[in-house]
Amino acid sequence: MKKSILAVLLAATMAGCQHDLATSTSEDMTPVSEVKFAAFNVSFAKDGDATENYQRWVRYFQLTPEKQNALIALWKNDTATQEEHLLAERVIQIRNIAAIIQQNRPDVLLLTEFNNDGEGRDMTALQAFQENYLGVAQSLNSVDGGDMLEPIHYPFVHNYATNTGLLPDDTTLDFGNDGGKGRPNGAHGFGFYHGHYGFALMSKFEVDGANTRTFQTVKWADMPGEKVPTIPLADDPDNPCKAEDLPAGMACGDPWYNDAEWQAIRLSSKNHVDAPIIIPTANGNRVIHALLAHPTPPAFDRIAWHNRYRNGAENKLWVSYLNNESWLVDDQGNPGGFAGADFVIMGDLNADPEFSSGKDYGIRDLMVYHPQVSHEVGDSTGAMAPVSEGAQKEDNAKGHPYPATRTSTFGSRVDYAVPSASLEVVNTGVYWQAEGQPGRLLFNDPRVGERGSDKEVSSDHRFVWVTVKVD
Repeated sequence: MKKSILAVLLAATMAGCQHDLATSTSEDMTPVSEVKFAAFNVSFAKDGDATENYQRWVRYFQLTPEKQNALIALWKNDTATQEEHLLAERVIQIRNIAAIIQQNRPDVLLLTEFNNDGEGRDMTALQAFQENYLGVAQSLNSVDGGDMLEPIHYPFVHNYATNTGLLPDDTTLDFGNDGGKGRPNGAHGFGFYHGHYGFALMSKFEVDGANTRTFQTVKWADMPGEKVPTIPLADDPDNPCKAEDLPAGMACGDPWYNDAEWQAIRLSSKNHVDAPIIIPTANGNRVIHALLAHPTPPAFDRIAWHNRYRNGAENKLWVSYLNNESWLVDDQGNPGGFAGADFVIMGDLNADPEFSSGKDYGIRDLMVYHPQVSHEVGDSTGAMAPVSEGAQKEDNAKGHPYPATRTSTFGSRVDYAVPSASLEVVNTGVYWQAEGQPGRLLFNDPRVGERGSDKEVSSDHRFVWVTVKVD
């Protein structure tokens, strides 16, 4: 029997030795006066699939442009097998993500939901994404072609270790209270494997790895003022306990985590990273710290609102960090918080200061009230809050008071690139093209998948940026 093109493509491996993409230096770089920082949840992590794994994504990224074109030709001609059809649509998604990046051309880019090996050591996926997608001209019109965009390259690229899919050392702990004591709910961060929903940083400027600080191992119980989430009582007015919602062996009023679990669970569902970016200017190098995080969604709670409270605590970690609070100790054993001058908070923070379940906990302390954060960008009512026409016109506002600020197809502002108040803002924005605008097929295409939108076409999140003056 003749082999399908899928079998041939997935058997191929990328030739050449593996590169450490984070070992370059910033010597002889051209001085700049402005820098564009961006965050993009690229949705390269399939939900609800227990067979999901990192190597699957490595294979997707390793497909050469020629093999990608062959798959898409079969897809267009409706001659693909079912496996080839699904693989072609994955290629379309990755190409559309690359096109959005090429169109917007950020200098420093955080990619959330970019899976890794869990420890952040393996660079294969990032290398292949650069070579086979970002390094190849993509079309602003997706599969229709034309309006080709200029390739883009980032010489400084870093993976980071993540708590997603990382099981506790004590196998008796059951963070998910589902009896499984395993992935995805029983890990320090939700994930079907260690590295699921990880994140990566891509930069045109040197990232100071020696002075990068990570907070992957900080315990939730160590944050002052935090307490164990509890299952509500039956007469709770906001979230009454119902017997049918209770996990086996638990009762109304019980703590969601037992003592051992509360002392063990980590605060960050992925990681919190302070990555200093060394930017060459006419007056010498300037360091801007990229503060990177991807807190857990404040949803998917069975009954105790533990994810909502954890999301708030993850966002408040940056509050503690900026306040230089002594309780914080990074993964390298260094105590205390932020000691720099300038920063940009970047990531899918999974909380909206004005809307939905995250608004009253954590995110407002950071984006609206903290004196070191640019309120004109972080506050949704600020003069420089990022907006888009696509968000304004989309029909999923769901009562949002400031619909143009939304960054997700599920109706909230959750993605951020917000500078410190010390930096002068040039512009901000959310790349979300409305119906009839160039690039719309990168977001909505009825030919792709079952819905023709969000993660099937590119992502259920939007690319968000801020440009700041550095000289």
